[in-house]
Amino acid sequence: MQQKHFKVALIGQPNVGKSTVFNHLTGLNQHVGNWPGKTIEQKTGKINYKDYVIEICDLPGTYSLTSNSEEERISRDFIIKEKPEIVIVLLNATSLERSFYLLSEVLLLEVPTILGINMADIAKANGIEINYSMLEEKLKIPAVELVASKNLGLYELVEKTIEVYEKKQKSVLPFSAIKSTHKRELDELSEILNGRIPKPYPLKWFSVKLLEGDKEITELSKKWLKDKWNEAHKILERHEDAYLDIVGSRYEWISEIISLTVKNQRPQEILITDRIDRYATHPYWGMALLLVIAATIFSLTYLVAIPIVNLLSSGISLLQSFLKDTFQSYLSPFFSGLLFDGVFGGAGMVIAFFPTLVFFFFFTGILEDVGYLSRIAYIMDNFMHRIGLHGKSFLPFFLGFGCNVPAILGTRIIEEKKARMLTIVLSPFIPCTARLAVLTFLAPAFFGRYSFLVMLALIMVNLFAVFLIGKFLSKTLFKGEKSAFIMELPLYHMPDFKTISIYVYENIKSFIAKAATIIILVAGIVWVLANYPSGNIEESILASFGKTLEPLGTLMGFPDWRLSVALLTSFVAKENTVATLGILYGVSPETGLSERVSSVLSFPAALSFLIVQMLFIPCVASVAVIRQEAGWRWTFLSIILSLFVSVAAGIFTFQIIGLFYA
Repeated sequence: MQQKHFKVALIGQPNVGKSTVFNHLTGLNQHVGNWPGKTIEQKTGKINYKDYVIEICDLPGTYSLTSNSEEERISRDFIIKEKPEIVIVLLNATSLERSFYLLSEVLLLEVPTILGINMADIAKANGIEINYSMLEEKLKIPAVELVASKNLGLYELVEKTIEVYEKKQKSVLPFSAIKSTHKRELDELSEILNGRIPKPYPLKWFSVKLLEGDKEITELSKKWLKDKWNEAHKILERHEDAYLDIVGSRYEWISEIISLTVKNQRPQEILITDRIDRYATHPYWGMALLLVIAATIFSLTYLVAIPIVNLLSSGISLLQSFLKDTFQSYLSPFFSGLLFDGVFGGAGMVIAFFPTLVFFFFFTGILEDVGYLSRIAYIMDNFMHRIGLHGKSFLPFFLGFGCNVPAILGTRIIEEKKARMLTIVLSPFIPCTARLAVLTFLAPAFFGRYSFLVMLALIMVNLFAVFLIGKFLSKTLFKGEKSAFIMELPLYHMPDFKTISIYVYENIKSFIAKAATIIILVAGIVWVLANYPSGNIEESILASFGKTLEPLGTLMGFPDWRLSVALLTSFVAKENTVATLGILYGVSPETGLSERVSSVLSFPAALSFLIVQMLFIPCVASVAVIRQEAGWRWTFLSIILSLFVSVAAGIFTFQIIGLFYA
């Protein structure tokens, strides 16, 4: 029997558990990209169930369908233009009243709708009872109780989706679109618009949005009404207060529905979330808790990951030697060296670092899933204002400790353009896991038992640089820019490990893909340039180029051109510093790369090298994403700024510390 295909849109407010529902329904059978011409992430997935293939599109989290933000425009355009057979509106059972406004906007489009009420277990635990049969009767649409984190109700949701699809069940607006005081004006606008609004825009929805003052709909009306626009404009001018009646009609309906279907038996009880937030969002205790959590994450990441990294490095090195000994007799010396010393040696050393990423993204995923990341933004709001930003900007910065690429993409949550641009420019100065992996590899050889303190100090140098640069830019390029900070804090809940696993998987997959393509390519190129034309590295093309950088390198304390070249290759990927050093010095982790490098650097020079490494220009992946998100102007600013800051910091460190170092 041939399978039936149909499309479903999943919509809901931020922090309603939409990702959990989407991940449980689609698993790894999903695709992540960007909306055409947009910078907001598009997630689609498929469910193969019985005789059906259901394609689900996870729309951006949004509070309404008015054109005030990119998320709102994308969500409503998808429903109107892509015409999904069904829209699933996901609501939070613990705050139905706040969630219902988005539902009222979807119902106005009169598309087949199903209501998914998530976090039902948390609502029950806090004395909230929902009468689902009454809710369905009043809304005229199916309502499904969900606990997505425990995979409860999702089977029923899929069954209900198929049932609505087969019945071709349409939704109707169960409330008046506007109060009676302005109903006449709405009818007049509908009459003017009738026959002049092209498909697929619904006439009733378009009329309400025009009277509501929606900017995008107003511009479209001017374009499509032409000579009739003046007539419509006069109605809008005379009744500017109609917006209040439209909103008022929705809230009256919401209040009526909630009073009939929701009962809170213990309204005065202090929720667990409130108890935790007394400390978690406190100006002082909250900051102390954040520092403890951050320190714990980094400590666990490196204490647990480093032994695994060392073991993996040993295994890769042994495999490298075995393969080289086995196959070198079948290959020319050039190809044997390129394959095993260049490509395999360089990329293998980098892949050994990926356990640190696994642990970091795992802990970050937990914090996001339980609802704590929003609290971090709230706590950091006052501090971020000092550099012209608000608490939302701290969330991309926090992601930057894992990788700068998702940090830059994460700036999409910032509505104000200049605040977003400033956050993008500052994000590459956050020490990502790749930088920290290089630091972890080299610092012990440079500084022995004091390496942990030096590593901590270097991380603080990066954060101090973010503060100083942000302060400078906010007083110059971004002078006078102020932005409000509005973010709903979700209730705390137990983490969903399937969602976290998919989060980790996607990030690690991206890292491995990078290691398997760009880094391998660069490692091979570096090996060729280091061995051409004579096979003697000191007479190679790379040596000739590297020696031209020696005057600048000397100012930073680098006596060997190899160090400057290694820093330059980190532009492709930060891990390439280690890969390049391994190739240029002809050693592996077992034969003492870090010790070999440390032997040519004095204490001030070693400190200078690591500071430049930590502040150096963003990797090529970050640069590509900056260009995608902000354009070439901001990309060049980011590269030039980081190049100047890193080199200046390296020179300053070596020259000043050198004065006191004997």
